[in-house]
Amino acid sequence: MRLYVEAHAPGVFRFRCDSAARVAAEEKPASRARQRAEMLLARFERIGETTPVAFEEDGRKGWRFEQGDGRLEISVDPVRLALYRGDRCVLSTADVPGAAPFEVVSEAASKAGCGQPFARAAFALPAGEAVYGLGETQGNPDRRGEVVVSDVPAYRALPLAWSPSGWGIYVNTLHRVEHWLGVESSPDQYQIDIEAPALDLFLFVGEPAEILNQYTQLTGRAGQPVLWAMGAWVQQDAQATPVQTAELAERLRAERIPFDNILLSGPAAWSLQGKLALEWDATRFPDARQLMALFHKHSAQVCGYGFPGVPADHPLFEELEDRMWLLADEDGAAHVFPGCAQSAGQPFGLLDLTHREVYALWCERHRQLLDDGLDAPACDVQIDIPDGIEARGGETGAVLRTVYPLLVKRALFDAVAGHKTPPEGIVWSRDLMPAAQRLPWLAGPQVDNTWDGLENSLRAALSVGHSAVPATVHYFGNPDAPVDALDGELYVRWLSCLTFSANFVLQGAEAFLPWRFDESVQAHVRTWLEWRYRLIPYVLGAIEDAARTGLPVQRSMALSFPNDPAAHAWDLQFLLGPAILVAPITAPGEASFVYLPAGDAWWDLNTGVRYEGGQILEMRCDLDQYPVFGREGHMLCLGPATQHTGEFNSARILDEVWMFGMPEHNPVVMRNKIRVMQMQGSSYIKGLEGLRILASDGLEVKRRGAEVRISRAR
Repeated sequence: MRLYVEAHAPGVFRFRCDSAARVAAEEKPASRARQRAEMLLARFERIGETTPVAFEEDGRKGWRFEQGDGRLEISVDPVRLALYRGDRCVLSTADVPGAAPFEVVSEAASKAGCGQPFARAAFALPAGEAVYGLGETQGNPDRRGEVVVSDVPAYRALPLAWSPSGWGIYVNTLHRVEHWLGVESSPDQYQIDIEAPALDLFLFVGEPAEILNQYTQLTGRAGQPVLWAMGAWVQQDAQATPVQTAELAERLRAERIPFDNILLSGPAAWSLQGKLALEWDATRFPDARQLMALFHKHSAQVCGYGFPGVPADHPLFEELEDRMWLLADEDGAAHVFPGCAQSAGQPFGLLDLTHREVYALWCERHRQLLDDGLDAPACDVQIDIPDGIEARGGETGAVLRTVYPLLVKRALFDAVAGHKTPPEGIVWSRDLMPAAQRLPWLAGPQVDNTWDGLENSLRAALSVGHSAVPATVHYFGNPDAPVDALDGELYVRWLSCLTFSANFVLQGAEAFLPWRFDESVQAHVRTWLEWRYRLIPYVLGAIEDAARTGLPVQRSMALSFPNDPAAHAWDLQFLLGPAILVAPITAPGEASFVYLPAGDAWWDLNTGVRYEGGQILEMRCDLDQYPVFGREGHMLCLGPATQHTGEFNSARILDEVWMFGMPEHNPVVMRNKIRVMQMQGSSYIKGLEGLRILASDGLEVKRRGAEVRISRAR
């Protein structure tokens, strides 16, 4: 076993303990080994530079690796690791009584001892230090005190952990990883256990935004969703036929309720049939092309569920088993899984997507569905695959549970977006796995129809954003939960909150439609949905920004303001993109409290009043208002109010610009061509031709041809 240390990139160190033979083999990997490595890393080459410097001081000796203001120190006898940001140690290994902070059992040693290969690392967690990331949670975003297991679907795990104090850790493996975060038995330790014969850690140093930037450069970034996906979604009522859902789309248009997309309910709308073709469920879609055209007639795009399973009693099952195209038991026979929602309760076999031909088949057949008029596929396959089941490439156990949903989502994204340059499209899914941040769209959880449910939905979205997943789509309403608490006030507050989110899906069941409520509630619904459509250029710009920076659309206070500890306690507040602060109302009544983060001034979008940061405000908001603030120095670019994105004028996607104090930053907006330049106390802006400009108090606006000059009023 050898220890390898790299300055992998600015602010990124790679710390690896592995066999020399395995590291050498990766220099010229076999094709399957390369495919596995690419599931985790998008950039293999080292782009950082450092020269190891030996040191001996204060009774310690070892090596220092420096780049920029980051420094990694490896001490020997005993072995210790310390990560510095400037002169401040932000992360160090734990003092484990009677043990080293790192332990690696090689495959040879494991076989000799008849044990499981494993690696372990233990880091110190000072009192009060929060740890964020590691996937989705509907509870406290600080994961301290939890255990997170990477390959168990219930944990909703992602592989990046970080702290506002300035460090991040990514475990580079497809094997099972257990994160023990200051649990009761070791409250001052963050212990990482890996069921693999190697330890491969990437250590990040910097602000959380810098960590997400470097993490996504290392592991991959998202493509871009299509414009229509940014409009409101409506989910088919599980009791309704597709024709009845098309009639609902027609009524929504007649009622002037803006929306763009229909999400068909499960089970799977199509399945593999003879000649290995995907065919629509004839009982629900007797003429799929005609049904898709019926939705498109109302300017509605359609997203439907598929599933890479083959019913165990179908004649195709035996054919695919003979070809070895299904996941198999230890005896080589295709494994039969119990029925699930997407298989309509029927036992099934799973396509082995690690097989190159099967992967190509699954991808290509979905392209044919697009020819039938389908606009996007949906698929959830985060199944708890039992140990002992094996794929063609030898993947089994935790590795198979990790890579399977990744392969399914990647194949579907290749089907809808891979032939476009740059890749553009969406796959609707709830699945989480390494590289989830490479896809721009994640469905949020179904929650209770209560005020607590609203909080849980927000926390889930913000927590996956901590691992650089760009956009979480909230479910607005749960048809499988009681609706007694969903009165008009909660309905409007929930909708107004989600107006300022990455996106959301309304329920098509009668209990969740606007006309269940009185005329005043329906008027508020139209107002907030119009606001949503006006925000689309800004929100899509924030997603495009995520492809460049790794920052999600909805950004928590800990992520956005790491140096303002007071802000971290306000775990439901968030930034929408870089410019808009949203303080959700999560209880009945008009009163709410808002914390304005220190270091910036904030402009109330309701009143235009400016407030200094670092204070708590008590606000009162009617149902047509919401606590939303603009960040000083930024701009909010709004589009026109439309009924669907098809009404957008591609030559003029913007309608109005709101300014929060003197503009200093280029705005976030789709297809951004607006540029801000400061000179002699004024801001000169290009790209605002034909737009209405709403400047905040104290500013003077002068147009000079294609340029706008903003200066302080005399």
